Amino acid sequence: MSQPQVEFCGDHCLSAESLIGIYYDCSDELASFRYVPVEEVPQPYRDLLAHENHMTVTVERFHRDSVDVQVLRDELRETVYHREILLKTHHAGVVVQYGIVRLYPRFLTREPLEEILSRQKPLGRVLIEHDVLRQIELFDLLEIRCGSALAKFFDVPVGTRTYGRTAILHCNNEPAIELLEIVRP
Repeated sequence: MSQPQVEFCGDHCLSAESLIGIYYDCSDELASFRYVPVEEVPQPYRDLLAHENHMTVTVERFHRDSVDVQVLRDELRETVYHREILLKTHHAGVVVQYGIVRLYPRFLTREPLEEILSRQKPLGRVLIEHDVLRQIELFDLLEIRCGSALAKFFDVPVGTRTYGRTAILHCNNEPAIELLEIVRP
């Protein structure tokens, strides 16, 4: 029996558009964006996004609080798991990050995959706690203008500027997870 074809398409097609398209027919509903070089990303956004670390750890350090995940939507297919999430500070419940995840289950062992699918913890925390060998590959930095959906999640006016990134998490040297991560304005 042949292995199912992995949908991962590598660095030539990982894009904000491809990830937004999982949940939004029109990307402008979520946000409008433009790709920007690191030099155009102001602080503190540059420190929050221009690195190869887990965003869970980075936003917890920045906001001085642990974060909890709220899964807005998710779907598990045979070869891929998608989810749209918010990370909220544990004590105040403030949304500090929005994200879309495309994960290829075949690249993870059963225990961390089951915990991710349980929707109880942020993805980064699960991978860290299960000591999954991982490397984060930063792809693009984005200047974001909040559309109606993102503005609602962050409780800001439509058009508010913020920043985000796309990245791939290589787990055990495999391109296991594609990410769109947008931080709070």
